[in-house]
Amino acid sequence: MRAFKPHFGLAALAAAALLPAGLASAGDAGESRAQARPVLICATDDATRRAFIREHGAPPVFVTAREALSVRASDPAWETPRCMTAREHARFRDAATSYAAVR
Repeated sequence: MRAFKPHFGLAALAAAALLPAGLASAGDAGESRAQARPVLICATDDATRRAFIREHGAPPVFVTAREALSVRASDPAWETPRCMTAREHARFRDAATSYAAVR
């Protein structure tokens, strides 16, 4: 049985990609933390689902790379972290890297 191993680095990457550049200044650190929307890399098996429910109190909600990239700071905050498959994370990483290179 595989253990549930979320990658918290993805949450930081998602928050950095989703928040506007000026929002995360030193003066409003509490404000930007409240707006963060963590995304974890999750498997789709039953053991992962049970572990996620045990940890967060709700079943996992999976998002695609496109959905994660389209989140705006003005959108409602998430009650629980969202999940993303490893394949979607690769798409997200590639898209975020391409977007950062263009800017």
